[in-house]
Amino acid sequence: MRRRRALTVPWLTALGGSGIGCASAAGGSDIRTQWSVRSSEGLDALAFLGPLSGKPFYAAYYEAELAAFKPRLSAAALDAVANLHREADADGYLLWPQLALIFSGGADDRIDSLLASLRAQCTLRKPFEASVYWDAREWSRFSAMRPRLQQVLEGLRDAGFGEFRAAAVVPHAASRQQQLLSLLAPLDVIREQERLLGRSLQPRIEVNLLWFCRPHGVKVQGQRFLAHMMSRDQVVVLTAAHEILHPPFDMKGATAAACLAILEQDPLLARILREKNKDTGYNSLQGILDEDTVQALDQIIQERLRFGEDPSQRWTTRDQGMHVLAAGLYGLLKSDDFDRSGGNIEAWMAAAAASGRLAPRTLHPAAAAVLKRPVERLWNPGAEPGRG
Repeated sequence: MRRRRALTVPWLTALGGSGIGCASAAGGSDIRTQWSVRSSEGLDALAFLGPLSGKPFYAAYYEAELAAFKPRLSAAALDAVANLHREADADGYLLWPQLALIFSGGADDRIDSLLASLRAQCTLRKPFEASVYWDAREWSRFSAMRPRLQQVLEGLRDAGFGEFRAAAVVPHAASRQQQLLSLLAPLDVIREQERLLGRSLQPRIEVNLLWFCRPHGVKVQGQRFLAHMMSRDQVVVLTAAHEILHPPFDMKGATAAACLAILEQDPLLARILREKNKDTGYNSLQGILDEDTVQALDQIIQERLRFGEDPSQRWTTRDQGMHVLAAGLYGLLKSDDFDRSGGNIEAWMAAAAASGRLAPRTLHPAAAAVLKRPVERLWNPGAEPGRG
């Protein structure tokens, strides 16, 4: 029987130099996962760029906050936000999650911390370049938006975003951190992830609770992810099971190339990319391969931790039902008993590509069996959109 870990919850500051403070759970010898829970004004400011865009995908969650805060911002700052979103949309990526990824390499406690990193970009480039997410084009794009980012962040700071956020966040912070630590302490997510990835991970997972991040759960540098402070307990557990898996293997390596060569010939995946809501993200086939491999694995982890939802329901209602590849991979992994035996997911994917199991003739029936609908109706764009 696993021994429940002791919890240590330090004093939680309001919105000082450590965000809302950091609470941690020290692990027992039989549980590898070490949990840490904190929050960040800086990352929440980046997340608020989503609602500030006015897109219903984001704004619907924050109507009251936008009505109260948006009039405080200058027209120039709002124009800069709109321009940044237009560029991101044109290039097919999600603005604030990408910014959070890059800024997470530096201090993120306050908006002033982000501004300091902008002024000394080497503090962001070095960790980003050393991470699995490094992309020279992404960095060039980030550098080009620097003046507008500075304008937006200074506008948020000068309009009192820190105090505005504190009013929403602080009343919930301390109790929510303690609740989550009590829930997370006995859950050995890292051990389960290592069992499926076939490689070692660091034991520590940091959960960063934000207020303005809906509807996204976002992986940033290191074994850290962002989630909404008032997300249901199950959502936080499932986000932890999911986000730390990114990327499941090198998305620029030989295995990914072999998989993509087959998936590029799949007319269903091409149709999904054409027709899906671009605001959900995953706007490239490589993005879908990364995300859907992780979703197939995290579904296994969820079930083993007894927090899982029905896979048919999950992949019918989330993100317009676009994760057909995830359903197919999950079905194939289960048929191979991979959920119980574990293994190395990269080796499994390489073998699946080499044997043709990722081609429509095998992949689609596997997905149909999981989704409980005919092969010809695997893509169901009328389903309710959401973010897993």
